[in-house]
Amino acid sequence: GLAAWLAGQLVGCDFDDGAEIITAPKRLGSYLVIGDWGWDAKAHGNLNTRRCQQLVANAMHKQFETLGDVNFVINVADSFYPDGVSSKDDPQWEVKWRQVYSPQVRGVPWYSIYGNHDYHADPCACTENVTSCAQVNGDISDLGYFYMPDSSWYRAHPEMDLEVIALDLNYYTWVNATCPHTSCPETCHSILKQRADHALQLFAERIRKSTASKWLVFSHYPSDYFPGGWNESIPLEWWSPSWLNLAAEERPQTLMNFLPELSNVSRSSIVYFGGHRHNVDQRTVASISPHTSWLSGGGGGWSTDGEQQGFVVGEIMEDGEVKTYPVLVDYADCTSDS
Repeated sequence: GLAAWLAGQLVGCDFDDGAEIITAPKRLGSYLVIGDWGWDAKAHGNLNTRRCQQLVANAMHKQFETLGDVNFVINVADSFYPDGVSSKDDPQWEVKWRQVYSPQVRGVPWYSIYGNHDYHADPCACTENVTSCAQVNGDISDLGYFYMPDSSWYRAHPEMDLEVIALDLNYYTWVNATCPHTSCPETCHSILKQRADHALQLFAERIRKSTASKWLVFSHYPSDYFPGGWNESIPLEWWSPSWLNLAAEERPQTLMNFLPELSNVSRSSIVYFGGHRHNVDQRTVASISPHTSWLSGGGGGWSTDGEQQGFVVGEIMEDGEVKTYPVLVDYADCTSDS
C-alpha cells in the first residue's frame, strides 16, 4: 500500500538534523488608522447618508477581529462634521462614534488629534487652557472618549520599541479656513499658532530624546501639505496650505525641517499618517523615503475625493519590520445612496 511505498522511499535517506527551520517573524502588535469620518445629516459633501461611514466601521470591526492583537486606533481627525463637539456631553459622541463603531473597536484607545472641522464649535479654539477642550482626555483607561492628553503629545510603547507622536499643525496648514468658523477668529489664530509651534518643538525634542527605533507620527494633514512636499509652482487657492501666505522669514525652521526629519535614516522605521483629503492612498502624498507616508482620510464622513474609502492597518513585527496596507470598502456600495 501507500504507507509501505513511502517507507521504501525513505530508506537510506539522510536527514540533516541541524537544518535551520525558518519561521515567520512574530507580530508584536497592530493598529488601525482612520480619518475624516463623523458624518452629519445636515452638512455633508457628496455622501448623502451614513452608509459609507458605517461600511468602513464594519470593515474595521472585521479586521480587528481577524488581527486579534490591535493595540490602538490612530484617529487623524475631522471626527465630527461639520463643527466638532462642544463638550463631553455633546450627543454627537453617541450618535457619530459610539453607535457606529463596535464596542470591540472602541475597546482600545483611540489616539487622536484635532482637525480643522473639530475646532469650529469646540471651546478649545478660544482658550489656551487645553483642559477646556472637548476632545482632550488624558486618561488612557477612559475608553468613553479619545485619548488625547494635550493638543500635541507622544506616548512610548517599549514593548514594541515604538513611539507614537501626535501633532496639531492646523495653523501652518489650514488656519485661514478654520478660525473664521469659530466664535473667536483672532484669538483662534493666535492659539493655533502657539499650538503648532509647540507641536514642531515637541517633534524636534523627540528627535533628540527618543530612543525608539520605530516611530508612528500623525497629524490631520498629509505629507504633501508641508514645505518640500507642496508644489509651490501652482497658483495659490483658498485651500492652499496656510504657510504659503507667510514670508520666508515667518516660516519657522522646525516647519521647514519637518519632512526632511520624517525621512531621517537614523530610525529603522517611520510611518506618517495624515487625513484631510478624503481618500486612502500613497499615490497623492509626498515621499518620506526611505520611510512610509499614507493618506488615511477615507472614513466616509464628508465626501469622497477618490474611490479608495476605508482605513489603513499597521503590523509591527518582531524583526523590526512595520507592515502597512489599506483595507477598502466597495466604492459603488459606499456611494449607492448618494
